[in-house]
Amino acid sequence: MSQPVEGGRRPGREGRALVVVPVVWIVAVTVVDVLAPPHIHLGPLLVAAPALIPSFGGPRTVGAVAALAVIAQTVIAVVRDPAELFSANHEAQIIALVLVGVSLVVFCVLRERRAKELEQVRYVSEAAQRVVLPPLPRRLGPLRTASLYLAAEAEAQIGGDLYAAVRTASGTRLIIGDVRGKGMPAVHEAALLLGVFRVTAHRRDDLRDLVAELDRSVRWDLAQPGGTGEDEETFITATVLDIPDRDGQVRMVSCGHPPPIVVRDGRATTITARHASPPLGLGGLADTRRHHLDAFPFAPGDLLLLYTDGVTEARDAAGTFYPLAERVTGWTGTDPDAFVRRFRTDLLRYVGGHLDDDAAMIVVGRTAAPHA
Repeated sequence: MSQPVEGGRRPGREGRALVVVPVVWIVAVTVVDVLAPPHIHLGPLLVAAPALIPSFGGPRTVGAVAALAVIAQTVIAVVRDPAELFSANHEAQIIALVLVGVSLVVFCVLRERRAKELEQVRYVSEAAQRVVLPPLPRRLGPLRTASLYLAAEAEAQIGGDLYAAVRTASGTRLIIGDVRGKGMPAVHEAALLLGVFRVTAHRRDDLRDLVAELDRSVRWDLAQPGGTGEDEETFITATVLDIPDRDGQVRMVSCGHPPPIVVRDGRATTITARHASPPLGLGGLADTRRHHLDAFPFAPGDLLLLYTDGVTEARDAAGTFYPLAERVTGWTGTDPDAFVRRFRTDLLRYVGGHLDDDAAMIVVGRTAAPHA
């Protein structure tokens, strides 16, 4: 995805071509002022030339055009009457041009420094995202997958939304979740949970035992000195799924997370858990020794949508929530990548191009019959 031009400047040939505009303006003002009657002075209009440059040029271009404007003001004075060069009027105009030029050069230098700092922040956040939340593989056994993460803030590419996939001996296990809160504490909790999931998903045959282990890990971390749970209640909503390679039934444990949606032949079906467990980190508030296991069919040609509440709580200009199931009804494609691209365009158009909260989505499709 292309990035905006830093500092509002236009790149390459277009920026260089636009420099002609202030230069032509300086020449035109100079010629008209020289030919105008003695009582007419157009020299103050020269200040418009360097003032235009910051919109598409850097400090060097601003300095060069400002110097050209000062030279033009001097030429006007010499041609009209050499004695006027040292008059208070022309000296004031020359000093004003110098001050404006210096101010604009300083402004451009500070702007470029700020742009470099923002670029570094973006680089660091993107590197952190690739480490903590890498894109899902496009193939996971008989599954095809596509993932999407949309950050609410352009400079913060990662937040509390999380997802991961792990291949096991019998299938694929998936998790999608959302940490309550923002900033580095949320990133810390997301990284912790993903690390535990990637390790434990291989060791626990029963999905309910896996979720119990995830809950204990989150609670243990929040209880540590300096943990994020000391100052405010912290928890993680999550959905954990087991998709066997040779079984058409997906097993699911829901921990307070938005329900998955299965799209089949353009019809969207919301998979609501019969008995949802508390969010991870709050397991001590209820008897979660045995989490409830739900199951639903998932056949070739179906698309399974897993998402965070940043999707369904996105609002349009009127404040109406994004109706995910309603919006995707009628979408008949079976390619996860194409679905994600269409969904991204539709969501951003719905909210007017800006999200108030991070949003993540996983789209999963099955390429072969479960018994193959």
